[in-house]
Amino acid sequence: MRRFPSIKKNSDFQIVYKKGKSYANKLLIMYVYKTEGDHTRIGISVSKKVGNSVVRHHITRLIREIFRLYKEQTDSGLDIVVVARMAARDSDYKKMESAYRHLCGLHNIMKESK
Repeated sequence: MRRFPSIKKNSDFQIVYKKGKSYANKLLIMYVYKTEGDHTRIGISVSKKVGNSVVRHHITRLIREIFRLYKEQTDSGLDIVVVARMAARDSDYKKMESAYRHLCGLHNIMKESK
């Protein structure tokens, strides 16, 4: 099984936070930073304020699955950091998917929207 393309280092997160562009909606905040590489990575941040460990991991798994499904339609060479807001705790998959696609559209990183 191939490794999931994720951002793990704090320094990588900080680069995306400082140099990337951000948009937000009710459920998510998305930071996008264009890199020199040819692959797209995602970093997911869910604060303890959102909920306990079970809730945070559930939200993380939802976002990771949405990213996996839309990875082929997303531009390459990006570092994306998704931060879950408190409202994400009570939302289902369809709402999260809609919020993710909305932010991708605002960032104009979907291949079909160009």
